Order: sequence, then structure tokens, then C-alpha cells
Amino acid sequence: MNKKIGNIFKGDKVIWMVFFFLCMISVVEVFSASSGLTYKSHNYIGPIIYHTAMIAFGVLVAIITLNIPCRYFKLMTPFLLLITAITLLWVLIGGQTINGANRVISLFGFTFQPSEIAKGAIVLAVAQILSAMQRENGADRNAFKWIMWITIPTCFLIGLENLSTAALLFAVVFAMMFLGLVPSRQLVKLGAIIVCCGVFAVSMIMIVGHDTTSESQELTKIEQTNQPPKKKNALEKMLHRADTWKGRILNFGKGDVSPQDYDLDKDAQVAHANIAIVSSGIIGKGPGQSTERDFLAQAFSDFIFAIIIEELGIIGAIAVVFLYIVLLYRCARIASRCENTFPAFLVMGLGLLLVIQATFNMMVAVGLAPVTGQPLPLISKGGTSTIINCAYIGAILSVSRSAKLKTSAQQKEQES
Repeated sequence: MNKKIGNIFKGDKVIWMVFFFLCMISVVEVFSASSGLTYKSHNYIGPIIYHTAMIAFGVLVAIITLNIPCRYFKLMTPFLLLITAITLLWVLIGGQTINGANRVISLFGFTFQPSEIAKGAIVLAVAQILSAMQRENGADRNAFKWIMWITIPTCFLIGLENLSTAALLFAVVFAMMFLGLVPSRQLVKLGAIIVCCGVFAVSMIMIVGHDTTSESQELTKIEQTNQPPKKKNALEKMLHRADTWKGRILNFGKGDVSPQDYDLDKDAQVAHANIAIVSSGIIGKGPGQSTERDFLAQAFSDFIFAIIIEELGIIGAIAVVFLYIVLLYRCARIASRCENTFPAFLVMGLGLLLVIQATFNMMVAVGLAPVTGQPLPLISKGGTSTIINCAYIGAILSVSRSAKLKTSAQQKEQES
């Protein structure tokens, strides 16, 4: 019986344990945080059944993926890049709008986010380029050029509707190039360009974006005078998310605001997340005992870490952070055992992708970063993101299997 179970759950056992604990936390906390969905659907058990089914399917995807030999991932890269290009253009033209942005595509009754596929495709492509162009003293200078030719257009298409995801993906690529020993001069130049582009982007957002209060007043005047609304120019159409981004920047830049001056209507998410954290204590209120879940619009997704802190306390928050640290550490150990560079870069890229996104989410929840809309990987409620993240875990486990086999073979050779 144990052998049969072992044949199913192959690969690094520590990764499996981290994956299991994150999934269990997800089921408990999403069930607790889904009170808003329960109220809307008038179904108490429906949302958690759907989420549990997504996790179960994700585990199945992880098991299937871990049984794919690592060399076949290389063959998948061109097809995934082609799918990424088609779907990212598709979602901009005819995608469904969620929270004011075109982010999902509906196909045969199912919806999925192309950006989730794009992240994995770019990590695969970057790992393959770094591996193919690795020299004795580091990566060839041309590797940087090829990586940028693939990454920049993808991040641009993603960033038009989801700026935080584009920033996350670019951060992962930058970290992979650093680990891949891309010449430091190129990375320093890229860092300087990123800073300049960041300043320019923030400036454009502040110029093009409108204050929602003044905008609503303007709409009221237009309705009273029966005047047609002003047409947006091409730049305003391209940066139609600028209002949201400007609001997030302004809210984050306010700093500490006295309670009597705090606007719960404009800053409800941040305010209730802070209340959840402050009221948690060391051990929290207990699973299912959250009160702020009824006020947080994305309690089961973007702000689920605040609910975890409220219910499980500082101890629970530290435990979740520890799980992600262990995940990254085990990815590094697996990479160090790989004989070939491609699986090493791939496992580190996927590990960084999950952990950096988790860091973004947790920093937003505790007020250390502006609201980004990034879910907590393997914990937040989701469809496409849950399944794709499980596939990433499966790919990491696949690499761990081949690395373990090679290590065992090397030990036998040394003993003989």
C-alpha cells in the first residue's frame, strides 16, 4: 500500500508536505473568508465545494505534470509562447472585464486568465535561453538580448490591464538572469532603465489618471446639462486603468492617517485589513471566527492573508511565511543537485515566481505595499491561478525526481 502511494506522490517529499499544508490552509481559510460569496449565492456550502474541487483537480494536474520528464518541457516552450501571444491579444480585444480590467477569456463555458499561462511560458523560455547560452564564465552577452525580446512585449501586453502581474513577471526574469550569471553591466543598465521607466510610468499615471471624486462630480454636471461626455483620446484609452492605479498610489502615499480622518468608503479594503490584523493577537480569534471577512471585498483572494492573521494570529502568519521560505529553499536544493542547467534554472524560476507573488500579496495585506490585486499562491480562491500554480508545483517535483535519480546514480558509481 505504501509503495502504491509512493508511486503516486513522487518527487521531493518536503515540497509535497509544503504543498499539502498550503492546500489545507486554503480550504479552511477560503471557507471562512467566503461569507460574501455565500450571501450573494444564497448557498452556504457551494463556494467551498467549488474551491475544494479546484484544489483536487490541481493536485491531479500536479501529479500528471510531475510524471512528465523534464526534457519534454523544452518542447512545450514554443507552443506555450504562441498560445501566450494569441491569448494576450485576444483578452485585450474581446476579453471579459473583471474589476474594471479585461483579464479573462471565456472558452467553451470556462474562463481563464492568459497572464497565468504567460508567466509559466516566460519562465520556461528564459530558463531555456540561459541554459543554451551558458558559458564557462557565465551567460553569453546575447542571452540578455533574447530574453528581453521575449519578456518586454509580453509584460507590455499584460501591463495594459494588469500592471502588478507584469511587474511580478519582470522581477522574476531579472532574478533568473542574476542567478544565470548574465553580465552585471547589462543588469545594472537594465536596473537604471527600469527606474527611469518606473518614474515615467508613475508620472503618466498621475497625469492621465483622474480623481474618482472629481470624475463623479463631472458626470453629475453632464447629466444635469444633458451634455455628451468627453471622448477619450488614444492615450487615455490605452491607460484606462490609470484612474485605479492613481488611486492606489495616492492611498499608499498618505502614510498614517488619524482614525477620525480615515475614509472607509474610499479605503475600505486597506482599513478592514488593518482592523483584522490589529485585532488578531498572538494566537488569533480561531478558524472561522473572522469578523472583517464580511467587510473585505476580496477577503478570499487578494486579502486572505489578513484573514489568516485575524483567525490564526501572528503564529499562523509566521507559519505561512515559513512554508513559502521552505518552498524556495527546497527549490534551491533541487537546483543544486541538477547536472544540467535547464532544470536548475526552471525550478528556481518557478520557485521565485510563487514566492515573489506570495511576498507581494502579504506585503499588501500588512500595508507595506500599495494594493496590487495579486492572490496568495496555492491559498487564495481561484480557478485558473490555482490549477496553473499546481502545475508549477508538479514541474518542480518533476525536476526533483530527475535530480534525485542522478544523485543516486552518482553515489552508486562512487561506491563501486
